[in-house]
Amino acid sequence: MKKGSSIFAIFFIAMLVILLGELLVVESINCNAMELVPCAPAIIWGQLPPLDACCAKLKEQVPCLCIYFKDPMMKPYVDSPNAKKVFQACGVTIPKC
Repeated sequence: MKKGSSIFAIFFIAMLVILLGELLVVESINCNAMELVPCAPAIIWGQLPPLDACCAKLKEQVPCLCIYFKDPMMKPYVDSPNAKKVFQACGVTIPKC
């Protein structure tokens, strides 16, 4: 096997392992937007500070946030100015998706 092919194979396997690890993390979390219902008053009406239950669920759902940002039904809520305030108040970093 050529050196270039070996490097490509190693890189490919490494990326596969990383992607599989990410998939397992997301699957172990219940990515259910209904889990974020305690955040509704803060996200929809800007009622701050958010409830403790909101922050707990938001932190639990961090691995799911990119899924929510890509969902056309969820994006208006999770990408709103109020949602950004809730993320900040709960100490949740918005992921780069």
